Amino acid sequence: MFGLGTTEMVLILVLVLIVFGAGKLPEIGGALGKGIRSFRKATQERDEIDITPEKDDKPKEPKE
Repeated sequence: MFGLGTTEMVLILVLVLIVFGAGKLPEIGGALGKGIRSFRKATQERDEIDITPEKDDKPKEPKE
């Protein structure tokens, strides 16, 4: 995976633990996962533009 061995992966994990702390890792992982999911969704969806007019809930009153 990216030419990284076990030693390099362990070193990166230790550095991340030192910088962010163990309490923040679940938050960082969740945010990273959401970002990857939204990126995949954006790249797989067709580009469409919605041109339908918005409906107003209020009936229009006649102008005098």
